[in-house]
Amino acid sequence: MPNSTSSKNNIVTIKNLTFSRGSRKIFDDISLSIPRGKVTAIMGPSGTGKTTLLKLIGGQLYPNAGQIRVDGHNVHRLKTKDLYTLRKRMGMLFQSGALLTDMNVFDNVAFPLREHTHLPESMIRSLVLMKLHAVGLRGARDLMPSELSGGMARRVALARAIALDPLMIMYDEPFTGQDPISMGALVHLIKSLNTTLQLTSIIVSHDVHETAAIADYIYVLSDGKIVGQGTPQELEKSDSAWVQQFMHGDADGPVHFHYPAIDYLDDLLTSK
Repeated sequence: MPNSTSSKNNIVTIKNLTFSRGSRKIFDDISLSIPRGKVTAIMGPSGTGKTTLLKLIGGQLYPNAGQIRVDGHNVHRLKTKDLYTLRKRMGMLFQSGALLTDMNVFDNVAFPLREHTHLPESMIRSLVLMKLHAVGLRGARDLMPSELSGGMARRVALARAIALDPLMIMYDEPFTGQDPISMGALVHLIKSLNTTLQLTSIIVSHDVHETAAIADYIYVLSDGKIVGQGTPQELEKSDSAWVQQFMHGDADGPVHFHYPAIDYLDDLLTSK
C-alpha cells in the first residue's frame, strides 16, 4: 500500500471498509490509501463496486463498518454542512458526463462557480475560459450539449469538474464509449491536469491499457476484496493468475469462459 506509514501523505484513507446491498456484500473489510498528487486507479470487472466506492468516498452512501477519511476528515461523521463543504473540494467526472442539457458549454462550466461562490461575472468569465482552454474547448463555449461529440462532452464535464480548483478529482469510467482519438485526448488530459494543477486523481475503470498508461498505483477489486495492488509494472509481473487474466484480457483462466454446467455430451443426450 503506497505511503501507508504516513497518513499525511494520503488524501484518502480507507480502513476495514465493509458495505453490503441487501444480502450481497460489495466490500468485505478492505483497506486502501490514495496518495496526494498521484493518479490512483481502482480497477476490476463490471459489477465489482468501483462506482460504489466513489459514492462512499463522497459520503453519498454509508458503510456498514469501517472508516473513510478524506483530507483528514471522517466523511461519515461530518455534519451535513461540513460534508457539503468537503464535497466542494472534490471534483467528479461522471460516466455519462452529466451535462445540463438546457445550458450551453459556457454555462455548464460556470454553473458550480455561480452556485458556490460570490464572484463577479467578469471573473467567472475569465475562470470558465481558462478551464475550457485547459481542455482544448474554449472555442466551443457557445455550443449546446446536443452539438457535442461524446469526447467533447467528457472534456466539457472535466472543465466543470475543475472549475472550483478541487483537491482531487474522481473519474467514473472516463474512457467508456470513446473513440481512439477521444480516448487518447482524455488520457493526456487526466495526466497533464493532475501534474499541472497539482491534483490527486482517482480513476475507476476496467480499461486496462489506457488506465495503466497514466496510473501511478492500481488496486484490483474482485468479490469484495482487493485481489491485487501495485504499480502497473508490478501488476504486469504479478504471480496472481486472476490479476494476469484481468490485465491481459484472457478469455479463460480463474474466471472461466463457460458458466458452470453439467457435462456437454450428457446435456445433449439428456431428454427432457
